[in-house]
Amino acid sequence: MNSITLLGPKMVHKLSHSLIVLRSLCSHPFGGDGFECIEEPLKNLGLDCDSAVDVTLRLNEDLGYNQKQFSLRKGFLESVRLDAKRVLEVLRQDGPGLDARLVLGELHVRPSGLLVREVLFGILKNINSENKTRWAKLAYKFFVWCSQQEGYRHTANAYHLVMNIYAECEEFKALWRLVDEMIEKGLPATARTFNILIRTCGEAGLAKKLVERFIKSKTFNFRPFKHSYNAILYCLLVLNQYKLIEWVYQQMLLDGFSSDILTYNIVMYAKYRLGKLDQFHRLFDEMGRNGFSPDFHTFNILLHVLGKGDKPLAALNLLNHMREMGIDPTVLHFTTLIDGLSRAGNMDACKYFFDEMIKNGCIPDVVAYTVMITGYVVAHELEKALEMYQDMISREQVPNVFTYNSIIRGLCMAGKFDEACSMLKEMETKGCSPNSIVYDTLVSSLRNAGKTADAHEVIRQMTEKRKYTHIYSRYERKK
Repeated sequence: MNSITLLGPKMVHKLSHSLIVLRSLCSHPFGGDGFECIEEPLKNLGLDCDSAVDVTLRLNEDLGYNQKQFSLRKGFLESVRLDAKRVLEVLRQDGPGLDARLVLGELHVRPSGLLVREVLFGILKNINSENKTRWAKLAYKFFVWCSQQEGYRHTANAYHLVMNIYAECEEFKALWRLVDEMIEKGLPATARTFNILIRTCGEAGLAKKLVERFIKSKTFNFRPFKHSYNAILYCLLVLNQYKLIEWVYQQMLLDGFSSDILTYNIVMYAKYRLGKLDQFHRLFDEMGRNGFSPDFHTFNILLHVLGKGDKPLAALNLLNHMREMGIDPTVLHFTTLIDGLSRAGNMDACKYFFDEMIKNGCIPDVVAYTVMITGYVVAHELEKALEMYQDMISREQVPNVFTYNSIIRGLCMAGKFDEACSMLKEMETKGCSPNSIVYDTLVSSLRNAGKTADAHEVIRQMTEKRKYTHIYSRYERKK
C-alpha cells in the first residue's frame, strides 16, 4: 500500500456523466457482502460497448436518438409498442388451428429494430419453467418471419436477444446454431455474445474451452477494449467469475499481452474478492512500476480495502493523495470507504468521514445515508440511526426500500414493533413499495417476539396485494 506515493501524476479521466447511473446501481443490497459500490462502477464501464447490458438501458444509444429527438418521436415509439403487443397476442394464439406467420402478414406491421426488440423483450419477460419450450419456438418463428420481410435485416442486437431467450429456455444447441448463423451472416461475435454463452457453461472446463475459442476466433470483435482478453475479463467481472478471471489473466500473460488500467482494476478486484490480499498488493505495486496511475475505480477499490481493514488513518492519507493528484474524492469514494469501515464495526470513523464528505462539498445521497443507517442498526445504535434518518429527510433525500428495511430492522431489534409497522405504512404512503426482505424482516421479528397476530396481519396485507406469496407459504408450513 505504501507504493501509492511512488506513482506518477498521470491519471485516467473518469466518466463523470456515468455517476448518476453508478449511484442508482449501487443503491441496492446493503445486507450483502459490501462490494456493490466497487463492483457496479467497474461493471458500468461496459455500458458504452456491445456487452452484457439490459436492452432497455441501450434504447436511446441503439436508435441513435438524443433525449430531445426521443421526446419528439414519442408518438412513433408508442405506435411501435402497440404493434408489438399485437404481435405478441398473435404468437400466443399460435397452434394447430392458427399459423402465426400467416396472421402476422395480415397485421400489416413492418419489422424494424425497435419492433423486434419490443417483441423479443416481451417474450423474455413471459418465460417461465412451464412455457419455456413453447416461447423459444415462437421467438424463432417470429425471428425468421422478420428476416423474410422486404427491407429488413437483423442486427447483432436482435440475434443477441434471441440468444438470451434460448439461454433462458435452456435451448443450448439452438443457441450455438444461432451464433454460427449470425457469424455466417457477416455479424461478428462480440463481448455481449461471449457474455450470453459463458452463462450457459455450468462447468469450469466448458467455460475455459469457450474462452479459448473466443481468443482464437478471427471474427471476435472485442472493441472498444484494448484486446480480446480485456473484453473477456470484463464479461467475467459482470458475472462475478473471479476464479476464471485469474485463469484468463494467466493465459493473457502467457500469450504475451500487456495489461492496461482496466486489466489491473479487474484482476485486483478479483484478487480482493477471493481474499488474496498479498497478490492484490503485488499487482498494485506492479501497476505503478509499469507506469499506470490509479484511476477512479482503483481508488474506489483501495478505499474499501482500507475501510474493511479498519485503517481509517491510511484511508485519510489516501484521500489526501487523491487530491494531490488532482482527483477530488466523490460521494461514491466516501460511501465506499464508510461502507467498509461500518463492516469493520468502526462507526466513529464512519461518522468522521461522513462529516468530511460534507465539508468537502459532497452532498450525501440516499446511498450514503443508507450505509450510515445500516451501520448504526448493526451496531445496535438505533437512536443514531434514527437521527441520521431525520437528517436525511431534512436534506430532502428520499429514502429507498433499503433505507426503510434498515430502519424497520433496527426498530424490530429494539422491540419497537408498533413503530416498525408504522414505518411500513409510511413507506407505502410515500410510494415506496416494500420488497420481500422488508416483509420477511417484519414478519420474522414479530413471530420471534410472540406477536403472532401482528405477524398474520402483515401476511394478510401481503396476500391482499398478491405480493411475495412464497413468504406466506413458508410461514404456513411452520405452523
